[in-house]
Amino acid sequence: MTTDNNKVLTKKDLFTVWNRWYFSTELSNSYDRLQALAFCNASSTILRKLYKNDDEFKEALVRHLEFYNSEGTMGGMVQGIVLSMEEENAVSHAVPGQIITGIKTGLMGPLAGIGDTLVWGTIKPIIYALGCTFALQGNPIGGVFPFLFAIITYIAGWFLLKFGYTLGKDAVMKLMKSGTINTVITGASILGLFMMGALSSSYVSVKTPLVFEFENANPIVLQDILDSIVMGMLPLIAIFGIYFAFTKKKVGYNTVIFSVIIISMIASFFGILG
Repeated sequence: MTTDNNKVLTKKDLFTVWNRWYFSTELSNSYDRLQALAFCNASSTILRKLYKNDDEFKEALVRHLEFYNSEGTMGGMVQGIVLSMEEENAVSHAVPGQIITGIKTGLMGPLAGIGDTLVWGTIKPIIYALGCTFALQGNPIGGVFPFLFAIITYIAGWFLLKFGYTLGKDAVMKLMKSGTINTVITGASILGLFMMGALSSSYVSVKTPLVFEFENANPIVLQDILDSIVMGMLPLIAIFGIYFAFTKKKVGYNTVIFSVIIISMIASFFGILG
């Protein structure tokens, strides 16, 4: 957005904005504005640097107090793009406030979808699952993985903010047109499915102790019959049952958790599962 001659903000300024945004993204959520206060707070000192005139500064603050909601890590790119546009507006008055608000509002939804898919739907489950694997083996390294997730998102978000600031409002459009985002999402989703499948088969344990005995015949062990059909059939049924409840019946997480606990207790009491 800005030429080198028009640049007012420094790398330190951008880093300040990122830190204030990263550590306060969800702290001021409200039903009418959601993350607007956090967004405005993150860039307030930089806006003061850009707009020496009190009226212009006030106008910029009001502009960024309007409703805003996006994913925190990918939201760093929105911060960078907005700062680039605000800088251009402060220097040349060539970018109307309505344009800044429009770009910001238009980008927050698509980037939130990308961020939720990659950061919270793929990267976090994979990292936490790996941490659980080490923890279940008694390895203290497992306790490091939650911090690893925070470090990765922090670095990625800082890079995205700088990227957005450098390329301005054209940043996201270039990514979308190149197809890079779709490729990354597809690859990450496939990796996530492999990881979840492997972990499910390893850590979901469901067996039945039912044995049917007949005179003058060998007892029929139900678990052996099920294993001869499909190894791990009961864990597979449990996993697909929970998946069906989530995706098709739209059952809430708490309902599924308590249902699993209750069914397990009843089945164990009557000797159906063990």
